Amino acid sequence: MTDPNQSPGPTGVLVIDKAYGRTSTSVCTVVKARLRAGGAPKRVKVGHGGTLDPLASGILVILIGKATKLCDEVMAGEKAYLAEVDLGVTSPTDDLESEPVPTPGAQPVTREGIERACEKFIGRIDQRPPAHSAVKIGGKRAYHLARAGDKPEPEARPVDIHEIELRAFEWPRATLHIRSGKGVYIRSLARDLGEALGVGGMLAGLQRTKVGRFTIDESITLDALSDPLTQEHLTITPEVERLLKPRPE
Repeated sequence: MTDPNQSPGPTGVLVIDKAYGRTSTSVCTVVKARLRAGGAPKRVKVGHGGTLDPLASGILVILIGKATKLCDEVMAGEKAYLAEVDLGVTSPTDDLESEPVPTPGAQPVTREGIERACEKFIGRIDQRPPAHSAVKIGGKRAYHLARAGDKPEPEARPVDIHEIELRAFEWPRATLHIRSGKGVYIRSLARDLGEALGVGGMLAGLQRTKVGRFTIDESITLDALSDPLTQEHLTITPEVERLLKPRPE
C-alpha cells in the first residue's frame, strides 16, 4: 500500500549537453545517483528521449519521474545536427568506431556538387540503417551479427529529412546542418552522400543541437549539473504540467 504521506518524488526535465564518449545510459545513471543524493526515492525513474551515440555529443533530454511518460512525444520531435562528413574514407561502422579505409581513386568534389547531391536526400526517403546498428534482423541486433563476422544488410525504411545545409567545406571534410524527423541515421546519410558523389563517406563528428522544443543553448553539461539534484533543479515544461494536473474524479 502506498503511504499517502510519502513524497511522490521529483518530476521534470533536464536538458543535458552530453560529452563525446559518454553513453546515454551512463548520463541517466549519474542523474539518478544525484537525485537520490538529494533525497529522491531509491526507485526514482530516469530515462531519456532518444539515444545519442557515444561518438556524438550534444542534446540528451533526460526525463524524470512522471515525465518519463513523455518519452515517445520527445522522440517524435524534430532533431537538428551538425555533422562532419569525411568524403575521403569509409569504415565498416560508417563512423570512427572502426578503422577508416581510404577510398582508392577518390577525387576532390566541389561545393556545388555536394549541395546538388544533398538535395536528393531531402524529403521522405528510404534509408538503409548501418550494418552496425541496433535494428533487428531475424530477431538479432545487426551489430551483434556484424561483430560475429556476418554481413548484415538491414532493410531500408522511410525517414524524413527536412533540410541539409552545407555549412563548411574543405576537401575531404564537409560540415552539414541537418534537420530531420525521428529514426534518421546520420551515419547512413554520410555513407549514402559519399556513394552519390562517387567518393568515400564516413561520419567523422556529430553534435545534436535540437530535440523538439529543446535547443543546445539551454543545455547544461554533467560537470555543471548540481550535486545533489532536487526538484528545484528540474524544468517543468507545459507537457510536464499537463501530466501533473490532478485527474477529475
